[in-house]
Amino acid sequence: MLIVMRAQATEHEIAQVCAKIQSLGFRAHVMPGAERTAVGITGNHGPVAREEFECLSGVVEAISVSKPYKLVSREVKPDNTVVDVAGVLVGGPEPALCAGPCSVESREQILESAHAVKAAGARLLRGGAYKPRTSPYAFQGLGEEGLRYLAEAREETGLGIVTEAIDTETFDLVEEYADCLQIGARNMQNFSLLRRAGRARKPVLLKRGMSSTLEEFLMAAEYILSEGNYQVILCERGVRTFADHTRNTLDLSVVPAVQRLSHLPIIVDPSHGTGKRDKVHPMALAAIAAGASGLIVEVHPHPDRAISDGYQSLYPDQFRELAEDARAIAGLLHERRSSRDTVFAS
Repeated sequence: MLIVMRAQATEHEIAQVCAKIQSLGFRAHVMPGAERTAVGITGNHGPVAREEFECLSGVVEAISVSKPYKLVSREVKPDNTVVDVAGVLVGGPEPALCAGPCSVESREQILESAHAVKAAGARLLRGGAYKPRTSPYAFQGLGEEGLRYLAEAREETGLGIVTEAIDTETFDLVEEYADCLQIGARNMQNFSLLRRAGRARKPVLLKRGMSSTLEEFLMAAEYILSEGNYQVILCERGVRTFADHTRNTLDLSVVPAVQRLSHLPIIVDPSHGTGKRDKVHPMALAAIAAGASGLIVEVHPHPDRAISDGYQSLYPDQFRELAEDARAIAGLLHERRSSRDTVFAS
């Protein structure tokens, strides 16, 4: 259920609604909007009587939420959520560009990568200190040493850090260093990890699972929001199909589908989505044209020497071209929307 407050509802009135929800044994989730605040209810296993709330001061109405993902749904929050990652607004007016190597291989490599992607137009640095790999014999990351190198790169360049947390055991350590915590595709339905991410007070980047439906994707995000963390960014990174010309099939149709159903921002990973360097640029531009709020791209100063995913990593010069084209497309779309809005307004 969703409790919709009056536009001028006071903090005291909102607190009264939350107290009533808690007195019934449920959990309250305050969702501020552009015009008014709504309070979501979770923890109920059946319908809640509207009369319990509609008589409270400051309440406009109590409405049922039809979707199973209550807090993620636009029924709860019609306005788009904008997530602030180290000063970068994901879901804001400009596409958020995050770039860097698949994994942190050494201090020199991540520092060189950070300076290169910043010069090329990125504002966020990606890089894995912990790497879940298909083979137990593959490079698993540098762990805390890699996190320290990422922190040093942030200090030198001012880039925000996006890095993956792979389990609850190391989550606290990753949270200490990261500006945004990534939950990878293999962990999209690791529910204990999702709940821990929900108790974090930093933004979370949730990647879609390799064979996950849209509803499963949104329900995974619901786990995070249900624990109180509303700073969630969704990420399409390709799904597994019968296609053999790419590593995965990049499902760009999920971008408008998510935007219709959810208020959360969604970005796209064309590197894992295609797995081939020559396909990253065109699919990145297609993602922006489809309405994605940003891109997360693998970039390595020396892809031929990369320990992991070198074949899908761009050279810095290639990323610079991508960043320029992505911003041009986003700018063009913004201008067209603005001109249409002006015509309709007149």
